[in-house]
Amino acid sequence: MKSHSGAKKRFKLTAKGKVRGRHAFSSHILEKKSPKRKRGFRKPREISSHDTPRVKTLLGAKHK
Repeated sequence: MKSHSGAKKRFKLTAKGKVRGRHAFSSHILEKKSPKRKRGFRKPREISSHDTPRVKTLLGAKHK
């Protein structure tokens, strides 16, 4: 199976096999969010355990 091009651009795997991705709520309606909160959005975030198997499938068989 080919890996999903969109998933390749959006997610990275850590050395231990966890999936990292962009923080949610970080792209618009930023005026009402505090600077401290917005700084936290910059860092990649671990994807939830529920979504991890799906993302790993999209990234291809070698990442399982």
